[in-house]
Amino acid sequence: MSAQSNAGGGTGGLTAGPVLRSSGPAKSPKVSPQEFAGLEEELLRGTVVHGWPNARWTLSRVQALLVEKLGVLLSVRGVWELLRRHGWSCQQPARRAVERDEAAVAGWVKETWPSAKPSRRRAGPGSSLRTKPPSR
Repeated sequence: MSAQSNAGGGTGGLTAGPVLRSSGPAKSPKVSPQEFAGLEEELLRGTVVHGWPNARWTLSRVQALLVEKLGVLLSVRGVWELLRRHGWSCQQPARRAVERDEAAVAGWVKETWPSAKPSRRRAGPGSSLRTKPPSR
């Protein structure tokens, strides 16, 4: 089939084929809204209640909870998409020591850090490339 026959509508031109129609709605979700509401209650109870040592929900832990409570096996990505679809987001806790003394940190930043901080390079002719010598 050539470009000329397509453009001219000749014998080799494109013909109207069958109209593509939707075959129906996408697959029904493996977890119904009522089931997710129950899962959400379990998630809000925390990880320690479910036997994990710390308070961080990972996708693998949520996956195990889905299998245990609902008998539904999703991939890790499927778990992420399920949570995201219901408004959950990925969050990392701030890593701060429990013993952290905010007043001591503020004093260190104010007094010690300025002397420890490297000085800025002097302004002058040079190159932005570290391997190239400055032009003179």
